[in-house]
Amino acid sequence: MVRNDNELGLKTVFGELCIAVASQIERTAKFKTLLKRLQKTLGAIEPLVYGNGSGNLGKVLDRTENEIKMFVFYLENGKELVLMCSSINCWNVYKKFVHACKLVRLDNELHRFFLIGLGDDVISGNRRVLTEIYALGEKMDQVLAAVTERAGGFSSGSSGVPGLPDVIIGLDRHLDELKRRLLKDDNQVLTISAPGGCGKTTLAKMVCHDNEVKGIFGDNIYYVTVSRMATLKGIVQKLFVHHLQENHCEFQTDEEAKNQLENLLRSQMGSENMLLVLDDVWSESESLIQDLKFPIPGYKILVTSRFLFPRFGSPYELSLLKEDDARTLFCHFAFPCGEISNVPDDLVTKMVKHCKGFPLALTVIGASLYGQNVVKWRTTLKKWSEGQTIFDSSSQLLLSLQASVDALEDLPIARECFLDLGSFPEDEKIAASALMDMWVELYGLDEEGMYTCEYLLELSSRNLLSFAPTSKDASELEGYCNEHYVTQHDLIRELAIHLSSQDPISQRERLFIEIHGNHVPAWWIEQSQQPIATRLLSITTDEVFGSSWYDLKAPKVEVLILNIKSQMYALPEFIENMNQLKVLSITSYGICPSELHRLPLIGSLSKLKRIRFEHLTILSSIQSIFELKNLRKLSFIMCEIGNALETCTMDARPMLPNLTELEIDRCYDLIKVPENLCSLDCLEKLSITNCHELEALPKGLGSLSNLEILRLHSCTRLAELPNSIGNLRCLTFLDISDCLSIGSLPDEFGELSGLRVLKMSGCRGLEELPASVTNLTLLEDVICDEETSYLWSYYESDLGDLKINVVEDDRFANFMQIVAQ
Repeated sequence: MVRNDNELGLKTVFGELCIAVASQIERTAKFKTLLKRLQKTLGAIEPLVYGNGSGNLGKVLDRTENEIKMFVFYLENGKELVLMCSSINCWNVYKKFVHACKLVRLDNELHRFFLIGLGDDVISGNRRVLTEIYALGEKMDQVLAAVTERAGGFSSGSSGVPGLPDVIIGLDRHLDELKRRLLKDDNQVLTISAPGGCGKTTLAKMVCHDNEVKGIFGDNIYYVTVSRMATLKGIVQKLFVHHLQENHCEFQTDEEAKNQLENLLRSQMGSENMLLVLDDVWSESESLIQDLKFPIPGYKILVTSRFLFPRFGSPYELSLLKEDDARTLFCHFAFPCGEISNVPDDLVTKMVKHCKGFPLALTVIGASLYGQNVVKWRTTLKKWSEGQTIFDSSSQLLLSLQASVDALEDLPIARECFLDLGSFPEDEKIAASALMDMWVELYGLDEEGMYTCEYLLELSSRNLLSFAPTSKDASELEGYCNEHYVTQHDLIRELAIHLSSQDPISQRERLFIEIHGNHVPAWWIEQSQQPIATRLLSITTDEVFGSSWYDLKAPKVEVLILNIKSQMYALPEFIENMNQLKVLSITSYGICPSELHRLPLIGSLSKLKRIRFEHLTILSSIQSIFELKNLRKLSFIMCEIGNALETCTMDARPMLPNLTELEIDRCYDLIKVPENLCSLDCLEKLSITNCHELEALPKGLGSLSNLEILRLHSCTRLAELPNSIGNLRCLTFLDISDCLSIGSLPDEFGELSGLRVLKMSGCRGLEELPASVTNLTLLEDVICDEETSYLWSYYESDLGDLKINVVEDDRFANFMQIVAQ
């Protein structure tokens, strides 16, 4: 009796499920592919349920009563699930994705319940039908994929997606995150961005071949490789002919092509989803992405590019391979048979390290070493250590990455700026202000840094560097890039060096020299008496360098960059003969500041305009710098300067008569600013920042009559501003943010008649403002924390053009920033 009831219940709910599936196929197109698959499964099972006699069904029902009841309940829920298909909104891609997964699970449960556990004599025919259906489908997919690839990557529906590589390593986690963003993100366009050779195309193919994605978009996955010279008409024609099977596609204009494509998509999609993949889009083709956007629910565009397209939302930036994955990929191509016994493990490790996590580099270098003996491995590494780059070993890798640089042909200065980045050591941050110092003199960029930031952003958009501010409001209102830094992947840096090193050494426009120990390059010794024509000279030395210099004749050098690590460092004597030198940048990358010697050599450089000292110990011999007549900018960054500034005196002649900018940042032993600096008559910008031991400013600060910008932020012990500050009538920008100890502003503060921008967030000791602030009639912006904003609110009505900008007061972040410095 129980079995009869179970049989009746199962037949009833099974029949209702069949009817529900058939009705939904007619009513909705959103899940048609999955519903048809489910209908095929039900059709193959139907003879078991309604066949002659009850023997077959009897074996199905030969289970526990609870299991049968649970499955009947599951089928009832399955019927409701199917009936819900027509109620899912077509624009809700994420909800459709979840619903599709449930339909796939229902189909799998039907297989499990009706076919597993039955004897071959019962289910052989039915199982054979099901097996043959799906096997045929898989074979057709493989055949179509092969035909598609031979025909250039196009076919109808999702089978037009090119096939996947035989080996994919390290992309699974990216696939999961990318699917989540693609299906849940409100943006219609999602971009995968990374330099060439990082696996963007492979990741896009993985998305297209993913079963969950195919469950959402069905056959409406269209894949187009966009060439650099692509046109809208060309892309639309490919879609019409190869994907949408429409041969009548003669378009007179791009606008006609766009309109026809939109109309066709609307008519063919109905209420289904569609995914359009645009692979390898170049910056010149950004407008094509916009042209292919249509307000069609469920329509998504996935773009791969080595460029960033901010107008389409935040890109998915594909990171490089981690160490374990990088080694696995390298070994797959270097040792396809899995035998590495004849190559020492340390050689493999060094090779992988040189590839910097780039999939293409790991692939082509690994393949080039396949079957090679150990000698070949060692000589390759030796060549790289002696100055050759990885690009000398792989033209394929060079062409892939160089394409991004070649795309700068319409921006020649941006290309030159990229090549200059090879001047700095690998794995180190580069201050944007240091780049600005170079580029102002080499290319005539503006001293405010706006063009510098523009070029940096341009290079960043092409994944040739990473560009980021150190703080959220990094000097936006003054348009100054002082608080920005640049980082560059090692392989991209090597590319800059490689492209800069194609000419003979004596003729190179920029020359990068690395000295290990005291071993200078052989060409330097051989050509010590021959002049070189370089304009930019970068010399990098290590911890054990003993400042033993060979002579170098470089009369045309305009920018000299010295990257050092040794505790003691003496300037080379040949610097005296660099008569055209305009920019000198010396940076120590050691743990402790490097003690700098032979500074008086600089005193003879009459054309020197910019000096940047970073992480150095400056001795009293700094006097020679203050004798330079044409120096316009002087920077001390993270330096130990002691009383060196106080020892600088000039008797008859003015001190630094043309200096317009003085920058002192993170100089922790600076306790007070000497009065003699107030004689810098031409000074326009004074930055004394993050000097946490600074207690006082000179009383004569007001003598700097031409000062326009004064930055004092994060001088945490500075207790007051001098009364003479009111004499700075040209001052337009003042930053005293995070000056924790300032308890009051002088009454003369209101005499700053030219002040337009005041930054003072984090001035927690300030309890009131002087009444004279009502005289600041030109003041436009006050950037402060919420507590300080209340002080200004009393005077807001007196200052009609004033805008109070409240910033978040993150005390913990500020404290951690101070500690980190």
